[in-house]
Amino acid sequence: MAATIDREQYDEHEYERMRAKLEQCLMALDVLLQRPDFGVGPQTLGAEVEYFLVDEDGHPLGRNQEIHGAVTDERLTKEVIRYNVESNLTPVPLAGRPFDAMCREMDEIAAMVDRTAAEHGGRTVSIGTLPTLRSEHLGLAAVTDEARYRALDNRLRKMRTQPHQVDIAGEDHLLAQANDVSLEGANTSFQLHVRVDPSRFVDLYNAAQIATAPVLAVAGNSPFFLGHRLWEETRIALFQQSVDFRDDHRARTLPPRVAFGERWLERSAMEVFAEAVRTHEPILPILSDEDPRAAVHVGKIPGLDELRMHVGSIWTWNRAIYDPNAGGHLRVELRALPAGPTTIDMAANAAFLLGLTLAVCEEAAAWTILLSFDQARDNFYRAAQHGLEAQLLTPFGGGDGLTRSTARDLGLELLAPSRRALLAHDVETDDIDGLFALLEERISTGRTGAHWQRATAAALEPRYGWERALATMTRRYIDAMTSGEPVHTWPLPAS
Repeated sequence: MAATIDREQYDEHEYERMRAKLEQCLMALDVLLQRPDFGVGPQTLGAEVEYFLVDEDGHPLGRNQEIHGAVTDERLTKEVIRYNVESNLTPVPLAGRPFDAMCREMDEIAAMVDRTAAEHGGRTVSIGTLPTLRSEHLGLAAVTDEARYRALDNRLRKMRTQPHQVDIAGEDHLLAQANDVSLEGANTSFQLHVRVDPSRFVDLYNAAQIATAPVLAVAGNSPFFLGHRLWEETRIALFQQSVDFRDDHRARTLPPRVAFGERWLERSAMEVFAEAVRTHEPILPILSDEDPRAAVHVGKIPGLDELRMHVGSIWTWNRAIYDPNAGGHLRVELRALPAGPTTIDMAANAAFLLGLTLAVCEEAAAWTILLSFDQARDNFYRAAQHGLEAQLLTPFGGGDGLTRSTARDLGLELLAPSRRALLAHDVETDDIDGLFALLEERISTGRTGAHWQRATAAALEPRYGWERALATMTRRYIDAMTSGEPVHTWPLPAS
């Protein structure tokens, strides 16, 4: 939600105007998508990386505004809570060496932020959920002091009619009340943006829905929250529940704002944009002066600011993006991957997810018949909860039906087709061979970021007790992350 927001309260008349403008945006987009040349162009890859800010002991450091103000780089933005910042990487062509470019820019931005954070006694950490985060670090005092976040919080509060509870069961069972948006920022992600021609949007979007589960299982890096041992990717459950405004009645009739989705796409990108408008109330009625229908009528590329704002407040794990820049185009935003552990780990995760999505895209029409949407959604949550040990039901076996296998076995099986798909899209061999070798080692050893965190904390607990073990593990994580070595090579302490 990049628009300028300088107010915290809006009246019902503004929401009525927003709803009307959203319908106008849909009409304009429908016309735009019928232009044969709209959005056609070379595929590009972009990304967003979110970081926690921590002090020298690995505890949350709420100084994002000071650090952001001192860095003065347009690629860096503040996030919803004071402990987070986000970097927006420069889009690069998919052909060539996109992952090398991604690594170099991530390293450059992280070093720049670390230099400034050091002046405030802190540094950045790439990790899905911060093990040292505690309930006293959350609440309204943790929300970044900006009108946009206070407006978001105000609207979500008004939409709720009963206390909001987070309920996540893993090895431990977390029950916590959420009365503000601070929980939304209690996790950090690594999000990919893939430009796609409108004619291929349906297949690529559906392919991403199928591909996300096995890659998420391989990328797990979020096993702890508020001192509890939860899912391999606790972020998934936490984020979904943190902005769920629905009361018991609406939970039975309305989809959540954070979700995997409801069904396969069938005809065009219009389906997902229309569903966003028709099934979700606007949160922030930020209105432009543009008449989108008039703009399209005279051959212009409309901004569709209201639609982009609205879609930005619906956090599906794979999201459709309309962008008026670069002649206007569509993207699929792949939002499920965690931040960290290291730059090279994130690049490997990106290569696997993008490669597998491109591989599945060629078979998407057939595979969405074999695999029901509900089965794909179940795979996603199983992968988030159980990681490499998740049992996934997939069409990857090569026969006429579905097979069930562990995410570990499936991950190893899918590396080769993912690599071939990237090569077929003109990614250079030496840009990906090292990444896929890394993935094979990580999967074979089972040493994901989540596994390393669990094993290290468990080994330290008898000596330090649980709270100190988590803090000590977090400091060791930061040291290992700083080395730049991939997580499967990090040493584990003796029991």
